[in-house]
Amino acid sequence: MSRFNRSKLRNAASFEIVVAFTLLAIVAFLAIFGKLLQSHDPMQGDLMARFTPLGQKGFLLGSDHLGRDLWSRMLAGLQWSMGCALTANIINLFIGTTLGLIAAERPGWPRTIARQITDTLQSFPFLVVAIVVVVIIGHGFWPLVLTLGFLAWPIFQRVVYAEASSIFQRDYVKAARIAGVGRITIMFQHVLPGVRASLMVIFAFHFAGLLIAESALSFLGIGAPLGVPTWGNILAESRQYMLKAPWMMLVPGGAIVVTVVTMNLVGDGIAGLARRRGRSIDA
Repeated sequence: MSRFNRSKLRNAASFEIVVAFTLLAIVAFLAIFGKLLQSHDPMQGDLMARFTPLGQKGFLLGSDHLGRDLWSRMLAGLQWSMGCALTANIINLFIGTTLGLIAAERPGWPRTIARQITDTLQSFPFLVVAIVVVVIIGHGFWPLVLTLGFLAWPIFQRVVYAEASSIFQRDYVKAARIAGVGRITIMFQHVLPGVRASLMVIFAFHFAGLLIAESALSFLGIGAPLGVPTWGNILAESRQYMLKAPWMMLVPGGAIVVTVVTMNLVGDGIAGLARRRGRSIDA
């Protein structure tokens, strides 16, 4: 490949990274300061303003069948959905990383148990199991977080196990063992930094998947309680008004698509940055 073509590829990758992290900054800003940006009470309706189109009568994104401001409801839903997906993903990261490191470091029964648990969870369709668990333990933020958090960690375990197994065989890790360095110290000071880039990539991609899962469960009526302005609930309420007020469906659906694409771009950007630094990313 010529030097000119390599330069074009680097410039394109740099542009993608800038776009990805700019979009992420916007989404994070709206999630953090969303309550301050709400123009109306997201739960308060005005029957005289039902089905107001976008940009009319002070409704930036229009109003729904009860006259509630969609802009305010979308901001409230962003905080709910992002908070749920982020908290669940942190739980996934902690469980998967811990079990992956243990399985890579201990070749005996700890590895066997960790791999059996992972294989068992991955043998069932994730969304089907999540539906069953949520139906059993009930609706709400924390039941949904715990369901997604304790069912979706195997991808982290597999990635950490695969990369950590290779790192444990490297000379500097063997030298640390010979020098008497403890297992926990080796894991967190020598092995974990080697898988950090991959974990960041998986975290971004997995976050997008959890956001879709949360929205799907709420859309089905078994995630967030009815009436809570989450993106899934807003999308579910729009079904019977698709022809009369299509913005009720397009606004939450478009927000989910944009957020998921943003997180995937962030994951690609992190992978690209790691490759530039000579790290291997297998996501």
